[in-house]
Amino acid sequence: MPERAFISIPLDIPEVRVLRTEINADNEFVLTVESTRKSATCRICGRTIALRHGSDAIRTLRHLPILGRPVFLRIRPERFRCTSCHGQPTTTQQLDWYDPNGLHTKAFEQQLIVGLVNSTIADLVAKEDVSYDALLGILDRWVAKTVDWEAIESFSTLGVDEIALTKGHRNFVAVLSAATDSGHLQLLAILPDRLKTTLVAWLKSMPAAVIERITTVCTDMWEGYVTAVQEVLPNATIVIDRFHVARHYRDGVDTLRKQEIKRVRAELPPEQQADLKRTLWPLRKREQDRSEEEQAQLERLFAHSPALESALGLREQLTTIFETARSRRDGLRRIRLWCARVKKSGLKCFDNFLSLLDTWGELIANYFIDHQTSGFVEGLNNKLKVLKRRCYGIRNVGRLFQRLTLDLDGYRRFNPWYALTH
Repeated sequence: MPERAFISIPLDIPEVRVLRTEINADNEFVLTVESTRKSATCRICGRTIALRHGSDAIRTLRHLPILGRPVFLRIRPERFRCTSCHGQPTTTQQLDWYDPNGLHTKAFEQQLIVGLVNSTIADLVAKEDVSYDALLGILDRWVAKTVDWEAIESFSTLGVDEIALTKGHRNFVAVLSAATDSGHLQLLAILPDRLKTTLVAWLKSMPAAVIERITTVCTDMWEGYVTAVQEVLPNATIVIDRFHVARHYRDGVDTLRKQEIKRVRAELPPEQQADLKRTLWPLRKREQDRSEEEQAQLERLFAHSPALESALGLREQLTTIFETARSRRDGLRRIRLWCARVKKSGLKCFDNFLSLLDTWGELIANYFIDHQTSGFVEGLNNKLKVLKRRCYGIRNVGRLFQRLTLDLDGYRRFNPWYALTH
């Protein structure tokens, strides 16, 4: 049998001594260790006790792999007797590197948590040969289901939005997030619904110091959100997100395109209908973003539909207002002039948007104060959508909070190499 080469590596576990190393029948490393600590903390009175009183049963704990092989640590925890408490009870020594109720060392649990970032529990079960329930227990020990207010960075901008847990069922949950002063995206809460009472209760649960710092709240046009914020945060400026607004006035042009395409097709012979094809995405782009071919496609369409060309021009004028107005007063004035041009044009595709401006115009105009958007909220929603698809849906909001927190911040919090590379 050829001679085997050996290496020595540090175990990097405090207060243990390695007694024996072996390779079992499954080709796994099994390390028998013992504690070098000569005391324990009494489970009743909390005193340090040093009178040894036997040992517990042997525990086998999964540890970090070595050279691709699974590693298990075997330890027999020592027991100590307290002579100060009535009946002189005994206490099993607790060591910091494993949980008394766990099956793995904390180092291995941390590796599993890092492996769960942007992955699924089912994938990790297959990769690491651990049970589904064990992974859920590890997730609960390492990632909280609610925000830790003492641990988050300070922020002054709060974002409120929602997402449907299942497509087509309108079972919305509210997503609360913040843009911290350092530019970090912070998940604050996922509420089980988007009712005003639910949001009011959560806002009131925030620490007073956090409430005092909030100056801006970005949200969409949902009355429950707005009235809840006005009730609990009366001094905060409510900003209706520009991109939610843009979706409404851009939808008007998309609707007109469909109507005009249908009308023109009914009027033109089949051989001339090629001009109507593949115009949706060129129409949605800004003029400077279109290719020459796309611009030519639109010109051919506009020859049959001058109304659509006028609507596109009005849409781009409003976008320019949002990009260039430098004060709330200037923004409101230019939007009112735009509304007058729409009414003068005779176009009906913006009627719903004009009604929306009548209701929400003052809060929409708050955008022009600092050009604050809830882009950070939309980015969070995209992560939520990806997470839902990857996990084939998550209905429990506590689990959803854990998994989204892990995807957002898992590497920074749990990967020991992250600080060395960032």
